[in-house]
Amino acid sequence: TPSGFSTMSTGVPSAMQVLDWLAAWPGAVWLQKSGTAYLFVNASHILGIGLVLGGILPMDLRLIGLLRSFPIAIVGPLLLRVASAGLALALLTGFWLFTVKPKEYVANPAFLAKLALLAFALANIAVQHRGPRFRAALEGQHVQSSVRVFAALSMMLWLSVLVAGRWIGFV
Repeated sequence: TPSGFSTMSTGVPSAMQVLDWLAAWPGAVWLQKSGTAYLFVNASHILGIGLVLGGILPMDLRLIGLLRSFPIAIVGPLLLRVASAGLALALLTGFWLFTVKPKEYVANPAFLAKLALLAFALANIAVQHRGPRFRAALEGQHVQSSVRVFAALSMMLWLSVLVAGRWIGFV
C-alpha cells in the first residue's frame, strides 16, 4: 500500500489514517518540533488573512454603495490581486498549521464551522466573479442590486470566517 496506508477492502485509506499521515509528514513534524518555525508559519497565516480582508472589505464596501469616492475601476483590480494572494497564502499556511494536530482540529466544532463558512465564502466568490454584472461594476459601471447583495454576503462571510478562526483556540 502506498505511503504506509493499510487500506480497507475498498483500497481507500480511512480518514483516521489520512489524519495520521498528515500529522507525520515532514512539514508537520518540523512545526511540531520548532516553535520558531510554527511562529513564522502562523504569522504568515495571519498576514494572509490580513491581505484577504484588506482587499475584500474595501471592495465590498464600495460595491454595496459606501466609499463612493473610491475609484473602483482603478483600485479594484489591485484589491482583487491582493486578496487573491492573501487567500493563497492563508489557505496554504492554514492547511500546514492544520497538519500539526489534525485529529484535534477535526474534533473542534469551531474549526468545522470555519471550514463551512470558508466553503460558503469561496462559493460566493465563484458565483459573484463569474457574472457579467460584477465585471461591469469593476469597470466603473452601475452596480446592480445583485452585486450589492453578493458583496454584503461576502463581507458577512469573511468576517465570520475570521471570528470562527479565532474561536478555534477557545473551544
